[in-house]
Amino acid sequence: MFSQVRMPSTSSVLSAYSTFVASAMLVKTMLHEVQTMAKQLVPQQLQDKILSGIGRLLGDPSSQMTLVIDEFNGYTMNQIFEASQIYLQTKISPEVSRLRVSRSPREKNLLVTIYKGEKVIEVFEGIQLKWELVSITEKQLPMGGDKPERRSLELSFLKKNMEKVLSSYLPYVVERSEMIKEENKVVKLYFLGNPHGGAVGGGAWGSINLDHPSTFETLAMDLKLKEDLIKDLDRFVRRRKFYKRVGKTWKRGYLLHGPPGTGKTSLIAAMANYLKFDIYDLELTSLQRNSQFRNLLVSTKNRSIIVIEDIDCSTTLQDRQAGRNNQTTTQLTLSGLLNFIDGLWSSCGDERIIVLTTNHKDRLDPALLRPGRMDMHIHMSYCTPYGFKTLASNYLGVSNHRLFTEIERLITEVEVTPAEIAEELMKSEEADVALEGLVEFLKAKIAENKSNGEAKEVDEQGTERRDVVESEKVVETKRQKIGSRELEISDYMPCSYSFSVEENQSCLL
Repeated sequence: MFSQVRMPSTSSVLSAYSTFVASAMLVKTMLHEVQTMAKQLVPQQLQDKILSGIGRLLGDPSSQMTLVIDEFNGYTMNQIFEASQIYLQTKISPEVSRLRVSRSPREKNLLVTIYKGEKVIEVFEGIQLKWELVSITEKQLPMGGDKPERRSLELSFLKKNMEKVLSSYLPYVVERSEMIKEENKVVKLYFLGNPHGGAVGGGAWGSINLDHPSTFETLAMDLKLKEDLIKDLDRFVRRRKFYKRVGKTWKRGYLLHGPPGTGKTSLIAAMANYLKFDIYDLELTSLQRNSQFRNLLVSTKNRSIIVIEDIDCSTTLQDRQAGRNNQTTTQLTLSGLLNFIDGLWSSCGDERIIVLTTNHKDRLDPALLRPGRMDMHIHMSYCTPYGFKTLASNYLGVSNHRLFTEIERLITEVEVTPAEIAEELMKSEEADVALEGLVEFLKAKIAENKSNGEAKEVDEQGTERRDVVESEKVVETKRQKIGSRELEISDYMPCSYSFSVEENQSCLL
C-alpha cells in the first residue's frame, strides 16, 4: 500500500560530505592563490573597480552610499558644492559626453564644468568615488521670470568607506579647490537680480567680472591717507584670531565722503583689486523690507566688500524714533541698516568689509557714523598737488614738467576735482598741449569763481538794502498808527526795535 524509498547508507553520506569539503577546500585554496596573484599583478584601483562592478551586477544596493550636496544651504551658498564644482574641473575625463563651457569678457581661460546628468569617476586612496550633477527645474515663481533650477552634486561610494570620505576626501576637495581659486582668482562684481533665475551663480545675486583697472598706485588721493588705508586693510585681513579672541565680528566699516568726482568709486575698486575681494553692490531702492536686507546679507560670501553708494539719497530710511506714525512706502528702517552693519546679523560671515559713500556726511544719522559701524572715515578731498602729479603720470607718462610749478600753485587757489583734471589731461596725448590746456582751465575756473563771488556779494548787499528799506517802511507805518504807548515790534523786523511814542514825538531806542 505504501511505497518504500531506499535510504542511502551512512557510509555513502559521509563519503559525499568528505568529497564536498575537499572540493570546497580546493576552491578556497585556488581563490586564495588567484587573489594573491591578482594583488601582485593587478593595481589596487582596478581591483576596486572590478569588485564594485561585481557588487552592482549582483544587485547589492545596500553596499552603496550616496551623499547629496545641494547648491544652497538655505539662503547661503553651500561651500562644499562650490568647492566640489571647482575641484571637478580638473577631473573631467574623455568618458564625459556633455560639458558646460563659458568664458567671461577679458578672461583668458575657458571655464569647463560637467553638465547635468553627467558622471565623473575618480579613485582616492584606493576608494572609488562617483560624482553626478543633478538638476531639477522647479515650478515658475508667482512673481514671474525664469524658472529657477535647483542643482546638487551626488557623491556615491561603498558604505564601508564613509568615514574616510568624510574625514579625508571631502576636506582634501575643499583644500584643493581653495588652491585652484587662488591660482585663477578673478574679482567679481555682484548685483541684485540673477538673470539666470538661479541656474548659474545662484540666489538673488547675479555677477560679472570686475574689470575696473583702478589700483592704489593710480589713485589721485593724499599720499598719507593712502598709506594709512593700506596699513589698515593689511592689519584687518591678518587678524582673524585677534577678532575671535576679543569677541568681535571679523568685519570692518569704511565711510567715504566728499564732493562728486573725487574718486570714491575708484577707491572701492582699488580696495577690491588689492585684497582680491568680491564686491556686492547693494541697491537700497530695490528693497522694501528689513527681511529682504537680511536675506541678501546672509547670501553674500566671505572675503567680500559690501557697498552702499550714496547712502544719504539712495532711499528714505524710517527713523528709529518715528514708529508707526512715519508713513512711507518702504518698511526698510534705520534700525534694520544698523543691525546689518553691527548687529546680530552682521556675524553671518567672516572677513567682510562694509563701505558706505556719501557726498554729504552731515546728512547722515550720527548712529551710522560711530566706531564699530564706520570704523574709518575717509575724506575724498579736492585735488592736491600730489594728486595732480599722480594723474599726470597716469595719463601723460610724465613725472616732471616746466608747467608743474604753475599748475600746483593754481590748484591750491581753486577747488577742482580729480575727475575735472583727468578730463583736461585726456584732451591730448602730447604733454605740452594737455598741460597748457589745464593751465587755461584752472585760470578760467579761478576767474569764474571770483566773478561769481563778486556777484554774490553784490546780491547780498542788494538784499540787505531791500531789508533796510522794508524795515523803515514798517517803522513809519507803526509810528503813524501808534499813539501814546510803547510797542515791541520785533515780530515785524529782522532786528528787535523798541519804540516809545509820545504825541507828535518819537524816539528810537
